[in-house]
Amino acid sequence: MPSPLLHYKEVILLPKDLAYYDTNRKISSLTDKLMHNTVIDKDLYAKYDVKRGLRDIDGKGVRTGLTDISEILQNKVVDGKTIPCDGQLFYRGYDINDVVQGFVDDGRFGFEEVVYLLLFGEMPNTAELKEFTAMLGAYRTLPTNFVRDVIMKAPSADMMNTLARSVLTLYCYDSNPNDTSIENVLRQSMQLISVFPLLSVYGYQAFNHYLRNQSLYIHVPDPAKSTAEVVLTLLRPDQQYTDLEAKVLDMALVLHAEHGGGNNSSFTTHVVTSSGTDTYSAISAALCSLKGPKHGGANVRVVKMFEDLKINVRDWTDDEQIEKYLSDILDKRAFDRSGLIYGMGHAVYSISDPRARILKNFTGMLAEAKGLEDEYELYKSVERLASKVIGEKKRIYKGVSANVDFYSGFIYNMLNLPTELYTPLFAIARIAGWSAHRMEELINGNKIIRPAYMSISKHKEYKRLDDR
Repeated sequence: MPSPLLHYKEVILLPKDLAYYDTNRKISSLTDKLMHNTVIDKDLYAKYDVKRGLRDIDGKGVRTGLTDISEILQNKVVDGKTIPCDGQLFYRGYDINDVVQGFVDDGRFGFEEVVYLLLFGEMPNTAELKEFTAMLGAYRTLPTNFVRDVIMKAPSADMMNTLARSVLTLYCYDSNPNDTSIENVLRQSMQLISVFPLLSVYGYQAFNHYLRNQSLYIHVPDPAKSTAEVVLTLLRPDQQYTDLEAKVLDMALVLHAEHGGGNNSSFTTHVVTSSGTDTYSAISAALCSLKGPKHGGANVRVVKMFEDLKINVRDWTDDEQIEKYLSDILDKRAFDRSGLIYGMGHAVYSISDPRARILKNFTGMLAEAKGLEDEYELYKSVERLASKVIGEKKRIYKGVSANVDFYSGFIYNMLNLPTELYTPLFAIARIAGWSAHRMEELINGNKIIRPAYMSISKHKEYKRLDDR
């Protein structure tokens, strides 16, 4: 007996008379009905003081929890008044600038140290860091035939979908997947942190081979390598990279590893974890959140915007031409007609994003090594002029500055990383923060997270089907 609805291309096969429907026409008609009965009067949000997006009218986030994992500072109190200041980011109480300066001065990679800090709440000593890094290396392997049976099957052009599917499938290979004890969740978290580079890059290689008809490369990771080095060796056919390339990618991972409990994907982790679900489900939910272009896909848009700018602005040193292009973007006459200058502005920071400040310096170093100083100068000009143009054209309640996406996309481009991997690279870093937030929720949370929604529906009298 046929199923109630059999979908095949653009028709639906109905079980009674096997008649074919024009589904596009029917969906369009049903969409009109859905919209008519679903749109809520925007004035009602103000009337009932609803914090849309869990943010106040001035953009300040509504406090929904406590966290000891990271802190974002964008204001300071002077003479009893709150005023904007240069943004600061703290990992477990440590200023990110100090953390970065520490491993840069030592000439070593920093991501693994930051993962340790986020998970355990303290800086590792030499022996602890060595042991932890060795554990991550030992975990950096996938189940037998997982690449063949899972990643190579049904390759997708969207690596975030591939990554989420792979994470959910790993549940089936875990002998104890539902145990939410901290010891078991820590084990699962460290394994996921270790294999995210494999899941991401192997997923891209499958896409590149099966959907683009390119050569297939499945390199085996070296357990002694840092996460940044593993990404580059798995991706590149010759597995070669310079020390500067690996160090700059490592820096990007460090700066993307965590950003307060209020960002969309970390909050998603808290919400889903509070239901008591397993680690794989919680992390896949965070991945689905990060996939959204308003959260994790901005650096791709930055790169594409600059590609368009370089075509339409003949003289990269002419501020007037650049301002004209940026003004056209805001007026929805240029690039994707969205009215957005990508990479500029942040939900929290106003004067500056500390991650962007750090990344900017390393961007300059890599640009010099790659012979792309002119392009780097163009980025700096856009950063300088965009805030001016936005301030003149838009009424904004706080300042606008470059965010971390502004330079990270340029870095990935200089590293010849495919745009399909830009958001997965974000995930490779942020899995550290998600894991810390999941365990924080498990240890401290006692209730399922369930905010209130106010219903505005009018009560109606029910009518029998024949009377409607």
